[in-house]
Amino acid sequence: MTAQSFSIKGNLVDVFNKEIYLAEIKVLNGKIDSITRMPVTDISTEANYILPGFVDSHVHIESSMLVPTEFAKIAVTHGTVATVSDPHEIANVCGMEGVEFMIENGKQVNFKFNFGAPSCVPATIFETAGASLDSVQVHQLLEKPEIKYLSEMMNFPGVLFNDEEVMKKIASAHALGKPVDGHAPGLRGDAAKQYIDAGISTDHECFTREEALDKLGFGMKIIIREGSAAKNFEALIDLLNDYPDKIMFCSDDKHPDSLVEGHVNQLCARAVAKGINVFKVLQAASINPVEHYKLDVGLLKVGDIADFVVAEDLIDFKIKQTYINGELVAESGLSFIKTKECTPINQFDCDEILASQLEISSTDYPTKDSNIPVIEALEGQLITNKLMLGSTLLNGKLISNTATDVLKMVVVNRYHNATVAIAFIKNFNLKQGAIASSVAHDSHNIVAVGVDDASLAAAINLVIKEKGGVSAVSSNKELVLGLPVAGLMSTGDGYEVAKTYTAIDAFVKEELGSTLAAPFMTLSFMALLVIPHLKLSDKGLFDGDKFSFI
Repeated sequence: MTAQSFSIKGNLVDVFNKEIYLAEIKVLNGKIDSITRMPVTDISTEANYILPGFVDSHVHIESSMLVPTEFAKIAVTHGTVATVSDPHEIANVCGMEGVEFMIENGKQVNFKFNFGAPSCVPATIFETAGASLDSVQVHQLLEKPEIKYLSEMMNFPGVLFNDEEVMKKIASAHALGKPVDGHAPGLRGDAAKQYIDAGISTDHECFTREEALDKLGFGMKIIIREGSAAKNFEALIDLLNDYPDKIMFCSDDKHPDSLVEGHVNQLCARAVAKGINVFKVLQAASINPVEHYKLDVGLLKVGDIADFVVAEDLIDFKIKQTYINGELVAESGLSFIKTKECTPINQFDCDEILASQLEISSTDYPTKDSNIPVIEALEGQLITNKLMLGSTLLNGKLISNTATDVLKMVVVNRYHNATVAIAFIKNFNLKQGAIASSVAHDSHNIVAVGVDDASLAAAINLVIKEKGGVSAVSSNKELVLGLPVAGLMSTGDGYEVAKTYTAIDAFVKEELGSTLAAPFMTLSFMALLVIPHLKLSDKGLFDGDKFSFI
């Protein structure tokens, strides 16, 4: 069987006409040459199901800790044939060079990466990033055929107040006929309407049904997100019943261990289990993103590129085969995409730190009635709460308290030596040791949480030695996964990276005591200033509602 010419039989799932019938599909030169209905009166109960390939409608490949080629290797085993990929993370570290790296690396394999032009680099002026992209550079990116859209416009205040640079970026996308992705968590009413009227067409940040309905009412399309940390599927999935042409699926940020387990196919299974019509589910998983972003992805029609999958059933969506451009790229869980050599690019220039640099006096931290502001991390959400809780002092220094689960959190500037930013956080539930990561949206400085300064310094220094990575330490054990590509991605085999990450994740939960489902993914968002309510950047504690430092 080759990409040039072959035929395949099975129950064809025709999403456009909402019917399923036994058919023979002939593929010639990577395209569907013909679809012939087989002469039977009933659908075969034994045949497999042939359906359009899945599309992740918004994902940061970098968050998988894998370069694009390795992400593709795993994703195809779950029936994913394409992604709408925002290279925002590497752009904040390496600028234009980072975006070019993602494009060129992705071209090495038979998978359909559709990259966007990052709209917010740096994301804010309240943190230190490694690069910046102005409106001229964004326009240059948008002119590239590989760039399909303007990536999430996180600077929604800039839209509302007609910031000149922001509006130039949006205008460039419109002039070139490319859609603009949104990012406006919690934005409602007149402000949401103004944001959408600026020509912003999607949002993947809705975390309540009411917010999504508000934005749908103003003409926006909603992308339901279910990633390793942010999980909005349960709150939003019922919208698919009434808005099948306005809903898409995405993971946004997905760590390697959960990518090995499944991808968009998992969301299809969960949606069908809730009684949602399978044609509506597949419309969200394939048709809608292809049509919205004008992707060069086939949708199982005569003349289309042969991008499709073969599933055992339409319940669990276990994928037997995945075809891209008429080529079999995965079968029965085995990927035929091979690991490619990769030369890392990076920006990492800070010295190892001392535990004494992490000390903080009670007089140097904001207090109110003997209480201190504490970040409350929330399971399955990117938003955090601002709590005012009692502090713990030792020799005039503020320290972690495992009994109350108020732990020290720090952010270390990775781009040059600088004063360490310090705050306190709740819900990591570490009982010993510390964890650290250079995957810290959006500027990707080093973020860490720990129970004592010595452990924090040890975890941070492991990351610094690797020029990027994730680490965890206890009193007698140290683990680290090096991420030499921009401090975000490994150059190794995707399955091996997933195995190493799984071991570190288990260590954090079983030995250090964290009760979070995805402690490292949650940690990576604790410096994300554009998501309310309280976060920590390398420059200090930040109020996301007032958009100012505390």
